[in-house]
Amino acid sequence: MTESPSAPPFADLVERIAASHDRQAFSTLFEHFAPRIKSWLMGGGCPEGSADELAQETLLAVWHKAGSYQRNRAAVSTWVFTIARNKRIDRIRRERRPTVCLDDPSVKVANESDGYAWDEIAGVQGRLEQSIGELPEEQRDVLHKFYIEDKSHSTIAKECSLAIGTVKSRLRLALTSLRRSHT
Repeated sequence: MTESPSAPPFADLVERIAASHDRQAFSTLFEHFAPRIKSWLMGGGCPEGSADELAQETLLAVWHKAGSYQRNRAAVSTWVFTIARNKRIDRIRRERRPTVCLDDPSVKVANESDGYAWDEIAGVQGRLEQSIGELPEEQRDVLHKFYIEDKSHSTIAKECSLAIGTVKSRLRLALTSLRRSHT
């Protein structure tokens, strides 16, 4: 991204946002990056409405995470578009999670007269909880953060000070152990 000669360098703008939540600096960044992010997302197949939302979410993250930007590690455009990419991936993951429509006639909801179903569910749940309890603590922790707290691999890696590959390996090992214990 080239900067206009009259505009302050983008890194300076991000640092001003980090230091004092400078609204004018943010406005300048927003005006520059919002249309570019939207266009980039749409070029990747994202519908216009979603691209607008993701561009706004990206720039909101820039506002909140400005203090984490390090000019010696990446250009502001690289940092901003990485945030946009991650927001898009998170959106895709959320959209791919199946939802159940209880009005769908193909969905049979157990009722109190189906006592056997509740007993079976309780038994499976108990065995699953026991199996999870037998996992090593680091695998349990990653499993909980990923499935219960709905955190991404990169977020877990940052929170736990781990390499992303380590997070993925622990998750894979935990799932493999759980599959083995329920076959």
